[in-house]
Amino acid sequence: MTAYLMDFREIDKTMLSSVGGKGAGLGELCRIQGIRVPEGFCITTEAYKEITENNRELNRLLNELTRLKLPDRENIGKISAQIRTRIESIPVPDHIAEEIAGRVTVLGENTAFAVRSSATAEDLPTASFAGQQDTYLNITGKEAILKHVSRCWASLFTGRAVTYRLQNGFNHHKVCLAVVVQKMIFPQAAGIMFTADPVTSNRKVLSIDAGFGLGEALVSGLVDADNYKVRAGKVIDKKISVKNLAVYALEEGGTKEQAVDPGQQNRQALTDDQILQLEHTGRRIETHFGCPQDIEWCLAGDTFYIVQSRPVTTLYPIPEADDGENHVYISVGHQQMMTDAMKPLGLSFFLLTTRAHMRTAGGRLFVDVTPMLASPAGRETLVNVLGKSDPVIKDALTTILEREGFIKPLSGDKKEPGPDKSDKAGPPPDYQTLKDYDPEIVSDLIKASQTSIAALKQNILTRSGPDLFDFILEDIQQLKKTNADPQSFGVIMTGMNAASWINEKMNEWLGEKNAADTLAQSVPHNITSEMGLALLDVADAIRPYPEVITYLQQAKEDDFPDELAQFDGGQESRDAISSFLDKYGMRCAGEIDITKTRWSEKPTMLVPLILSNLRNFAPGEGKRKFEQGRREALKKEEELLNRLKPLPDGEQKAGETKRMIDLIRNFAGYREYPKYGIVSRYFVYKQALLKEAGKLVQARLIHEKEDIYYLTFEEFREAVRTHTLDNRIIDKRKDEYKTYEKLTPPRVMTSDGEILSGRYKRENLPAGAMAGLPVSSGVIEGRARVILKMEDADLEEGDILVTAFTDPSWTPLFVSVKGLVTEVGGLMTHGAVIAREYGLPAVVGVEKATTLIKDGQRIRVNGTDGYVEIL
Repeated sequence: MTAYLMDFREIDKTMLSSVGGKGAGLGELCRIQGIRVPEGFCITTEAYKEITENNRELNRLLNELTRLKLPDRENIGKISAQIRTRIESIPVPDHIAEEIAGRVTVLGENTAFAVRSSATAEDLPTASFAGQQDTYLNITGKEAILKHVSRCWASLFTGRAVTYRLQNGFNHHKVCLAVVVQKMIFPQAAGIMFTADPVTSNRKVLSIDAGFGLGEALVSGLVDADNYKVRAGKVIDKKISVKNLAVYALEEGGTKEQAVDPGQQNRQALTDDQILQLEHTGRRIETHFGCPQDIEWCLAGDTFYIVQSRPVTTLYPIPEADDGENHVYISVGHQQMMTDAMKPLGLSFFLLTTRAHMRTAGGRLFVDVTPMLASPAGRETLVNVLGKSDPVIKDALTTILEREGFIKPLSGDKKEPGPDKSDKAGPPPDYQTLKDYDPEIVSDLIKASQTSIAALKQNILTRSGPDLFDFILEDIQQLKKTNADPQSFGVIMTGMNAASWINEKMNEWLGEKNAADTLAQSVPHNITSEMGLALLDVADAIRPYPEVITYLQQAKEDDFPDELAQFDGGQESRDAISSFLDKYGMRCAGEIDITKTRWSEKPTMLVPLILSNLRNFAPGEGKRKFEQGRREALKKEEELLNRLKPLPDGEQKAGETKRMIDLIRNFAGYREYPKYGIVSRYFVYKQALLKEAGKLVQARLIHEKEDIYYLTFEEFREAVRTHTLDNRIIDKRKDEYKTYEKLTPPRVMTSDGEILSGRYKRENLPAGAMAGLPVSSGVIEGRARVILKMEDADLEEGDILVTAFTDPSWTPLFVSVKGLVTEVGGLMTHGAVIAREYGLPAVVGVEKATTLIKDGQRIRVNGTDGYVEIL
């Protein structure tokens, strides 16, 4: 071993900075008993540094590249090409070239080698960089090897490698390259093995791709590979492809494509025994590395050789369960319309607040629904309730339940009778619970919540230190009782059941779909829809004052309301903004995460929305929109009742329908209030906790107040109690959070890691239409505005909002659009509720909507039948 060369057997995983990801992986593979790795050595990053660090021209180009940012691909490509040319023009220093030549002589001067790049930012648990640098096969002779070593060094700056680093936040100056020089194996078959199924993410299913000749044919996409799925020593699935081509090594060096003999084209590249032998090898490698692996293998004679193994970085983490049983998890974020990663303090607060049995994974929350699925009554309730709200989740759960033995049923597993489908009028069973309630119950519930929050704000002022944490825990118990209040729950369920009854019966009796959508427009007491209209009123208060509007157009600082007093109308404008923030300032995008920045903390987030309202609407639009919705609801009510009366039992049907409509009008608006109460309390807690964080900053235990977001509630409490904290925890959690942000959480997953996407069971959709869940009826056409962050919205009246998900904070945007499409959502999630109240046709749960629909395209949204078309 020297500073410049290391034999594979001298390398381990601690040497990443010297040998890169590929080199470190090969060194570890050599340490696994029974694993065959072709001999070779690694040219360390010291060699790369020696030729690059003091090269002025190269450093100038690197500095120029560092200043460039995506999407400036043209200049990135231009500078990258200049860097590659520069590196390749630098001769390998004599003392390094002599060492390489000496090692090649030991391995065999006439031996063919693979020369492969091995970057220090490569094959990491969080970023694979697969295929970003170059590999050269079947290289013979010392001069040719040196030439290809230089090419590998230069490949650190291929356009794809530079772009990948920019996307993942890696510094071009800090990434180095080692080069692997490894004896070539001339295999009859080669391929890739994933120790977790790359399609389903199931950790217990191993997937093998195999083809004839070198694996290069598979990697480059020249041929279709055989695919074998293996589970617990049994081949459970095979796909045998027609293999027309293979890539083989040439005697004089290099490779060539060669046609496969017709008689061999449909033959398995591996026998079943070889498949199982390879599975056994893969599981041993996975055990050594401690995580699922992406493994390159080749078969020569009767021997499997492993030429690379790296972590699979695309798998979603599995929630922890230590009992060895099968579990099924449902994403909380898909129900809450917030699928972004949450910080540890946010996760722990939600866990403190909920009564559900939840787990965390990948910075998200999941409910373990296994006990419900094991119970006949629970299974029926869960599948049917979720089926109404999100048919895709229902389909995924149904798939799991159809697998014999995956969920162990409890005794007495008998099917419950289905709902009565008779033509007779009659309320659903849940209707009985609130049919005689005075509508004033909603006002009473809201008043009780407001009184409780006012008391909390007063009482928390005197608390500090450990006492504050005890006080918050005590108050959370009160919050949980409030959330579980039978009256509150009864009001919500009665409104929902009444809407379901109306939709079912009006479709049955009158052939009309989703009649409840119109009836739910402009209902009273909807705190979220009122918020969107209130921001229109803020715009009206500012509208008469041109100086204020001009100032807002360039306002960048969050203290901008304090600066308004200097302008004509400034005080009136400031009062309007302050009044809005007093009532709604605790809201923000992703508000279920207590660590998210609230509107009161960063009021500049509201400025684009206020300016949009000024630009798009005339004075009085808030009251006009509400009144228009109310009139449409009353008109629909009158129309339905008039159509029902001539039917058989018409007077009875009309009477019962009128009672159900009253339930919708009286109770449906309250659906949004409990979450408003939770978020209001969260903000009070947060303000108090940030004061404690300030004390930790003063004591130099943390660097900034926001560091506490990377601690759980209990860890934060312990730091305040003991005045000690290991900052490495915070640094580690920050890195984890950056990784989690890039992950896409599944709707449904199992304890095997399997992701079940589910699908809509729908036929007769127009050709090319994207299926989704219809949540607010009507058909609308318009310009799609694909918006992923609310603060980036630049809407004009009549646009259709296309986004990943919406929570209550997005409501102010709804007043400017005429339709809604989201990737996530259900019938009763917030975006759906507000879309119905505002009368916006909406389709949610449209998979990959934000990538399939391009910003500015004209689309048609069918919120009645649940699909979207690109026009």
